[in-house]
This record gives sequence, C-alpha cells and structure tokens, in this order.
Amino acid sequence: MLDAASRRRVASDAEAVVASHRSEDAGELFGITELCAQFGITLRTIRFYEDKGLLSPRRINGARVYTRRDRARLALILRSKAIGASLDEIKHYLDLYGVHGEGRQQQLQWVRERTDASIQALEAKRAAIDATLAELRLINADVRRQLESR
Repeated sequence: MLDAASRRRVASDAEAVVASHRSEDAGELFGITELCAQFGITLRTIRFYEDKGLLSPRRINGARVYTRRDRARLALILRSKAIGASLDEIKHYLDLYGVHGEGRQQQLQWVRERTDASIQALEAKRAAIDATLAELRLINADVRRQLESR
C-alpha cells in the first residue's frame, strides 16, 4: 500500500503525462469504454486492433488512454472494414500517413487506386447480375405463358 506522499507523486506523474498528451493532441483524451460507446464496438474489438498494430494507445497507470489521433484512426479502421478493406490494407493506408501527416499525398493516391479498382470490380459484378436478372425474367415470362396456355 502506498503512503500519502507516494500516492500524491503517482497522481502528479499521471497528471503530468495527461497534460503532455493534451498539449500534443489538442486536449482530448478518451478511455477505451468511451470509444467503445461512441463507435458501438466491444473492448475486444479495440484490443484486437491494438494487437494488429493499428492502434497504439498510451498507458497511464496501466489504463489505456487514446488521443484524438487514435480516435480518428479507429474511425478510419471501422469505415475501411465496412467497405471491405482487409486489415493489411488498412494498416498500409494508416502507415502511409506518417508521424505528422507527411504521407497524406501517398494516402490519397493509394485510396484513388484502390477505389478505382473496387468500382471497376463492382461494376463488372453488377453487369453480371443484370444479365442474370434479364435471363431469369425471360425464363419467368416463358413459364408464365406456358402456365396460362394450359
């Protein structure tokens, strides 16, 4: 058990860490449960993304503390997953950004290439679906005519 002086020192150290993080990230820090609530995800999901190297929260007295940057990364991860990106693709995209955003141009180029390819693939699938639907409509109409004539 810590004595009063040790508790004050630990509290002071934690406050100093929080203050330094706030100055780096414009003052907003988030806890893991707060992010889970904001994004409608589980603790396990966030920890999974940490294990995969997509998020790197800071620790204050053992507790995970997320910055605005971490929150933005989480939003990008979830949005990317929603449109079908793999974790490797997401990691590549996030790594392109760099420490201070110096890779933003490369990110934009990578996204343009990936979305061009995805759009092309989806349009091809839609064309195949449209052709299948047209064929099914012809078969359906023929079957209806046959049933009516009987």
